[in-house]
Amino acid sequence: MLDKPLSTIFRLTDKHKKALARLSILTARDLLYYFPVRYGDYSKLSYIKDVSKGETPILYAEVTKIQAKKAWKTKMTMTEATLQEASGDTIRAVWYSQPYISKMLPVGTQARFVGTINERGGSLYLANPEFDLVAEIPVEKSGDLFADDKQELMLYPVYRETRGLTSKWIYHKVKKLIADGYLNELDETLPKDLLQKYNLPSVTSAIVYMHAPKKVSDADAARKRFAFEEVFMIQLVKQEQKALYEQSGAFMVNPDKALLKKFTDSLGFELTGGQKEAVDHILKDIGSDIPMSRLLEGDVGSGKTVVAALAAYATATTKPKGQSFGKLQVGYMAPTEILAKQIFTDFVELLGQHGITVGLITGKDCFKYPSKTSDGPTKISKAQLKKWVANGEVQVLVGTHALISKGVFFENLGLVIIDEQHRFGKKQRAALRAKPQEKKRQEQKKTKIEKKGLSDNSEILPHLLSMTATPIPRTLALTIYGDLDLTVLDEMPPGRKKVETTLVEPSIEAREAAYEKIRLELQSGRQLYVICPRIFEADPKKQKSLLVKSAVAEAERLSKEVFPEYQIGVLHSKLKKDEKVSVMQDFADHKIDILVSTTVVEVGVNVPNATNIIIEGSERYGLSQLHQLRGRVIRSTFQPYCYLFADVKSETTAQRLDALTTAKNGFELAEYDLQFRGTGEMLGNKQSGVSDLAMEAIKNIKLVEAARTEASTIIKKSLLSKHPALTRRFKRLKETMYLE
Repeated sequence: MLDKPLSTIFRLTDKHKKALARLSILTARDLLYYFPVRYGDYSKLSYIKDVSKGETPILYAEVTKIQAKKAWKTKMTMTEATLQEASGDTIRAVWYSQPYISKMLPVGTQARFVGTINERGGSLYLANPEFDLVAEIPVEKSGDLFADDKQELMLYPVYRETRGLTSKWIYHKVKKLIADGYLNELDETLPKDLLQKYNLPSVTSAIVYMHAPKKVSDADAARKRFAFEEVFMIQLVKQEQKALYEQSGAFMVNPDKALLKKFTDSLGFELTGGQKEAVDHILKDIGSDIPMSRLLEGDVGSGKTVVAALAAYATATTKPKGQSFGKLQVGYMAPTEILAKQIFTDFVELLGQHGITVGLITGKDCFKYPSKTSDGPTKISKAQLKKWVANGEVQVLVGTHALISKGVFFENLGLVIIDEQHRFGKKQRAALRAKPQEKKRQEQKKTKIEKKGLSDNSEILPHLLSMTATPIPRTLALTIYGDLDLTVLDEMPPGRKKVETTLVEPSIEAREAAYEKIRLELQSGRQLYVICPRIFEADPKKQKSLLVKSAVAEAERLSKEVFPEYQIGVLHSKLKKDEKVSVMQDFADHKIDILVSTTVVEVGVNVPNATNIIIEGSERYGLSQLHQLRGRVIRSTFQPYCYLFADVKSETTAQRLDALTTAKNGFELAEYDLQFRGTGEMLGNKQSGVSDLAMEAIKNIKLVEAARTEASTIIKKSLLSKHPALTRRFKRLKETMYLE
């Protein structure tokens, strides 16, 4: 009954059908779960004598005159009426293209009208008002019906509309479904003990409260229930994924403590408290035969690479259990070729001196270190690299998605590191973790391990360390990455200076003053990034063209008008891969002084000498992305500078950009974004797979942690089978949910 198409329940025009499809409302269930975005209050009575143009008042009035007619010039059909309050004041109401209204509101009808006040010829009128019939019209707000000491809210739902579908239409159809008993078909998915424990209404009560609350607390209780339910269901799926992964076996990594100390001593600096804590978490996890699943969040420049290198070193110096030969291997997957080559270089420096063999594989090139023919890495064939990885000679393999290409097999893959995992697809990440099983299938044999509770043919899976430099609020991370344990690096290495961030007013004088400060830095030998929202100039003839700075045109302008004495390069996504790599290498080698780019430099680019960045059109970016971009200039001990060139047209935008100048770190900015912009804008609702309601709930750490705890308990104790309705919902969700 609930899954019946709406077209079989109501008479729908083609316009209605198309509009409902746009909102993904196809069945009775869909409509019942299409919740209001807010509520209006009918008790906030307005009076005709007080209205003004642009307002949306609520008026109680009687229809004293009404007729359907056509506009004199346009011949548009319309209904025009005169509405009169109890005080005797009147106002004209006009419904455009709705002549049928004249039959719905005959003279003498009393109703509540809600519409926008417009003006024509010096006369105010009520445009296209919605209406509900009432038994009587209140005389005045101080009368018995609206006495201050007795006043009750008279809430009405407001739904997100689309062309051809009004909020009022949706409301009346929902009321019809409820009146016809469709709520009786709803299954209660939440266990009774959870409803009681968290004081949540039943599903039928919550649906009524959402669409027709008698008081604000009813609507709040319903929103809390559905928010908890959605986060709880997400957590069930995530906790099951985690439990299934932990049922597999893993290589136990137990490195020699003396070797670890030798490695840390060779770094030449003391690890921060956050790095030490992260290393402790990781070493404890990988020291078990239960595969690790951990997310390492680290602010830009917080030293994640060193933590990853230490984990790789610990793994690559450990023999597989039961073997007197060979070492465990590490696979490190990076989202771009530039970042992969940078990590390879870092690992050669950090691990190479300790006798660890490091390889690099990208779509085009393969390298190996150490080399028999040179002091640095040597370029080798892909076939040769694959051979050395397969026989275990290459202990650490860094690469792009080429790492998961067919024919790349590891002898004993003990640890997988995925950098910026949200930049890879779900299947790509799974493919890397499944590399040992791929090899097993190829060899057509099963690996046997000894582990209590596991059968002889249990899988051996690598430990997983995911890393991200994108600041994620804790509540969001607990939801989206619910199957991963969290470690946060929230302090910077000693000597790193905070970026001096300046919001530059959109005036010639302010811009020139910023350029002069940057010129002094360039004269001192430093370098500059300039970030632009577009690649090429927009076509001004196109109505919706985004008229903002473009990288190509801005590079030309800067070279001619502002910094003619300096070498300027351009980087953007339309360049070929080889061209991108060449430009970035020239910038790293200081053959280029100023790099004008789009946001392709957002993650992972490391040019320590580049300590200045201009972000054009900065009002168009979210705080997290601005912080990522700004992170390009804190790769050294030189003082970094960031200039936000923005066209600030609202107080909200100004406050948001001001936060960038005052926040202590990226996590503080992420929390600010969560509170003031919402997770939908941070991730994009389509990308995140989480509804608007749950997105708002994610701001509540207690709710998220409670949902996670309850879901974990149900999965660990295998309690799903005791709740058939919950099990059915859980199975449906697993088929459709995609959270990254």
